Amino acid sequence: MVNKPVYMDNHATTRVDPRVLTAMLPWFTEHYGNAGSVAHPFGWDALEAVDNARKSVAQSIGARDREIVFTSGATESNNLAIRGVSQAPRRRGNHLISLKTEHKAVLDPLKRLARQGFEITVLDVAEADREDTGMVDLDRLRDTIGDETILVSVMLANNEIGTLQPIREIADICHSKGVPLHCDATQAIGKISVDVTQLDIDYLSFSAHKIYGPKGIGGFYIRRRPTGARLLPQLDGGGQEHGLRSGTLNVPGIVGLAEAMRLCDEVRLEEEPRVHAIRDRLAKSLQSAVRDTLLNGPPLGADNHLSNNLNLTFCGVDGEALMMSMRDLAVSSGSACTSANPEPSHVLRAIGRSDEDTRASLRFGIGRFNTEEEVDFAVSLISDTVSRLRKMGNPS
Repeated sequence: MVNKPVYMDNHATTRVDPRVLTAMLPWFTEHYGNAGSVAHPFGWDALEAVDNARKSVAQSIGARDREIVFTSGATESNNLAIRGVSQAPRRRGNHLISLKTEHKAVLDPLKRLARQGFEITVLDVAEADREDTGMVDLDRLRDTIGDETILVSVMLANNEIGTLQPIREIADICHSKGVPLHCDATQAIGKISVDVTQLDIDYLSFSAHKIYGPKGIGGFYIRRRPTGARLLPQLDGGGQEHGLRSGTLNVPGIVGLAEAMRLCDEVRLEEEPRVHAIRDRLAKSLQSAVRDTLLNGPPLGADNHLSNNLNLTFCGVDGEALMMSMRDLAVSSGSACTSANPEPSHVLRAIGRSDEDTRASLRFGIGRFNTEEEVDFAVSLISDTVSRLRKMGNPS
């Protein structure tokens, strides 16, 4: 028996794992001190918890303790990287590079900088129905970097189509030209192994609520000696987080982030194949049951496709109407952070899908708590709904 509604929108957010909640609860009620209060045991206990969490988070991504800064989430971390570099007093130029498929938390800060006179290059990616769909052309990137370039920002795993970018190769290109690399790893952390030393990146952003942790807390990795100028902090105040992010530390959230990352590391070798199999079952069943479907992203099972991601176009059906007709299934038509925007997905547009096909697309994010029974329920519901909507659109 399937409990309804069924949740398959784990790219938008995830349910908090009960083990994460258990780790957090004492820091709300029993150990509620401010980590900045250094004159009494309540503050000492809170600071110790933050220090332990920082060590755990750093270990999870192959970083040093002091290279981790706690933020409110990946959006703030992205802004700190992009705006922090662009406002650095000793930067060498005013040119920044990114991709058309980046999250709005990267693209919108870049647009603001463009209005302020910065030169912004947003590169195309490989189009749909290819082995490398969504990937950047490394030669084009190399040729675009110039003497005025101060930052390249490329996400590790795309939040809509699941494309995994060759970040180490991108880092090599950037560093050969003396340019720092920022990576939004929000969808990759907890899903694949992420080691900042092996990837050789300068800045990394991530959030807890994508990995079964709480909302409102995230992390930012800053290489001890990053390429290029030092970041200019975006929040001034008490000088917390090595002066890079002032504000009272969210101790329960920080503990929750660390525990969520630890659990992901602990169960990933078992969880990733299971989630992958459920995603493949969903994809194959839908493509078999529903005619005229298109896959958005690299081929399923390819090394450059995130294993829990599925994005399909149901040709001839409006995705919004499809979702509204399926109250018992939670999916999305694009990024949750842009759901208030009626425009078609900029990611699907970037890979060459028409506005009509883009509006007929759904994104599925498979997660830790999804089951095969839920997949079967989703397939039945979607196939019936698509058939009904197509008949309504073509009554003859």
